[in-house]
Amino acid sequence: MSGIIGKKLGMTSMFDADGKNIPCTVIEAGPCVVTQVRTMEKDKYSAVQLAFGEKKDKHTTGALKGHFAKANTTPKRKLVEFKGFEQELNLGDIVKVDLFAEGEFIDVVGISKGKGFQGVVKRHGFSGVGWATHGQHDRQRAPGSLGASSFPARVFKGMRMAGHMGVDRVKVKNLKVMKVIADKNLILIKGAVPGPNGSMLLLEK
Repeated sequence: MSGIIGKKLGMTSMFDADGKNIPCTVIEAGPCVVTQVRTMEKDKYSAVQLAFGEKKDKHTTGALKGHFAKANTTPKRKLVEFKGFEQELNLGDIVKVDLFAEGEFIDVVGISKGKGFQGVVKRHGFSGVGWATHGQHDRQRAPGSLGASSFPARVFKGMRMAGHMGVDRVKVKNLKVMKVIADKNLILIKGAVPGPNGSMLLLEK
């Protein structure tokens, strides 16, 4: 699946041909440098490694400095492998946002915002006990019984309980490309995508 690495800049809106106001996410997609080409002969699979985002020399290991030097580029922040490019790519080639066309549908992968330790109402959408009755207090947002007694005498794995929420890898599928601004490396995607502003995203065809 071919694609490109991008950075979420924020949200805006635009009007479509029918005059409807469409919420859009603005993503800085590329330019990405090809830093490695995987081949069937050498690696037993075919893929292209892309790099995106500038990184200081002092924050880059020696091994990675040599890796980037082979591609004749400066150190980058993010390295991701993609498959299925239509054109043949070589070491040092540049992949730009014009890989995508307006009107097509793409998948976007990101790391969701961290919410910390959350209860069952926020984390799983539990409704709580509603109005406090029979002398209850501070029970409105409690999880209630787990349903376990002498059998099975344990808590089943995957039980919806309070815990760490967010910071998960999330893929949102079939988002429409509303606009591509090639000279500024920008792409406008219909709807919201996971992660805070400034976070890295993968855009897949």
